[in-house]
Amino acid sequence: MSAGHGHGHGHGHGMSADSDKRFLTAALALILAFMIGEVVVGFLAASLALMSDAAHMLTDAVAIGLALVAMRIAARPPKGGFTYGLRRAEILSAQLNGLTLLLLAAYFVFDGAQRLVDPPAVDGRLVFFTSLAGIAVNIGATWLISRANRSSLNVEGAFQHILNDLYAFISTTIAGLVVWTTGFARADALASLVVAALMLKAGYGLLRDAGRVLMEAAPAGLDPGELGERLAAQPRVREVHDLHVWEVSSGYPALSAHVLVEPKGDCHAVRRDLQALLRSSYGITHTTLEVDHVDDRFHCEDPHGPRHVADPEEPPEHAGLPSCEH
Repeated sequence: MSAGHGHGHGHGHGMSADSDKRFLTAALALILAFMIGEVVVGFLAASLALMSDAAHMLTDAVAIGLALVAMRIAARPPKGGFTYGLRRAEILSAQLNGLTLLLLAAYFVFDGAQRLVDPPAVDGRLVFFTSLAGIAVNIGATWLISRANRSSLNVEGAFQHILNDLYAFISTTIAGLVVWTTGFARADALASLVVAALMLKAGYGLLRDAGRVLMEAAPAGLDPGELGERLAAQPRVREVHDLHVWEVSSGYPALSAHVLVEPKGDCHAVRRDLQALLRSSYGITHTTLEVDHVDDRFHCEDPHGPRHVADPEEPPEHAGLPSCEH
């Protein structure tokens, strides 16, 4: 038997974690400064749309803070029982960000519906000019976070918070203009419902993607069945089973499998070829392959999951290569 490991570093980060932290910290400072002013103006204008924007900005600040903390935790090296380190702290942060978006959306749907029935007086002019300033602030924050590594669900969670807040400010600006120029107070509540719908969409997406990682599903867009068939079709390979492919964290795929090769086939050469295929075609650099001869009585008799078997009509290749040492 030959068990081989392939390891890669970087796992989806095209830029340094320090750069990501600087971008996130700058966005956090920008948002906190504006949020304080928006809360004051929201109370003065009696605007639910402005208050919903302010509350969303608070969750933006929390989301970025969580992302920064999660990045720091995830950077710790493996230790003790945490053999992968604490990389999934970033996934937990993404799930929490998704959940807060859904909870906020539910609140604004409820409150917005009430205000549609009984709309309060709204100072449209204050709402309009404050929202215009909010658009500028959120464009700056969105640009900063977009420069960080968004392949991380942790960073993507913070980005979605900021992006949805930008949409919210655009919607609120339109509502403020309508209230100011026409006196139609229900426009404020309608704007908050539009924001709630955007929050629901973003929150669901974050929970779905983070849930796939926590449930150890295959990376999105990768078909394990197709991958197993392709591995089994390689020269000297007879069968692939116990195939598992999952993500440890965002951009960190891992794979393990039991591979059976033809009698007298070179197990080590097969392992190296399969690892090269996984690295070049699928971007999987963390692999564990257990390789045995098909006639070895010690390999497992009850494989877990599908068995991917080579074409029996295809004649074996390189039968003269040396066998693995046992």
